[in-house]
Amino acid sequence: MRTTRVTVAALAVATALTLTACGSEKAENTGSVTQITGQKKAGTATVLDRPFDKPDLVLTDTTGKPWNLREQTKGRPTLIYFGYTNCPDVCPLTMSNVAVAKKALPKADQDKLQVVFVTTDPERDTPDSLGAWLRAQDPSFTGLTGDFATIQAAARSLGIGIEAPKKEADGSVVSMHGAQVIAFSPKTDEGYVLYGEGTTVDDYTKDLPKIIKGENP
Repeated sequence: MRTTRVTVAALAVATALTLTACGSEKAENTGSVTQITGQKKAGTATVLDRPFDKPDLVLTDTTGKPWNLREQTKGRPTLIYFGYTNCPDVCPLTMSNVAVAKKALPKADQDKLQVVFVTTDPERDTPDSLGAWLRAQDPSFTGLTGDFATIQAAARSLGIGIEAPKKEADGSVVSMHGAQVIAFSPKTDEGYVLYGEGTTVDDYTKDLPKIIKGENP
């Protein structure tokens, strides 16, 4: 495997670290530079030589209660994704792929894996609406909503760019957000593997057993 050092702009090609306008063809980089060192494998995953610290993030879960990311996921294999429920394509496909791959795991490993979906559209994604959307994907998935600035800061700490939702000329609302999933190790609680938008069910199915153990896929 080859070690690469790239900026966010370069990762637009290498690992899909771009802002995705769900439902449209617009995309742009975050406009900031994030230095990332990673080992690329043949698939869509990047094993990071400099893992991300888990954000110190407290938001509201789908039951309306405070949810502390660090405390609730400590020592557990965790996948984190930033998106929104009104997204017509990338977000539901990503969560569906993860859900299908998770169901292929042994029951004990399914119970260990924590999947966290953080909304980039908190004004529309209330606890109730977010909960209903996630239950259709996998009832065990955790949905978080809250203050947009807090969510944006947490995403940026992971090299993920998001912008406040904007109303288009046709009246639709578009949320620009990075489309990557970050896997956190149960051994270190650090984000050490990054998955791009093109990751398939088969990719997750092959990698999740290793993610569960905190091993490199």
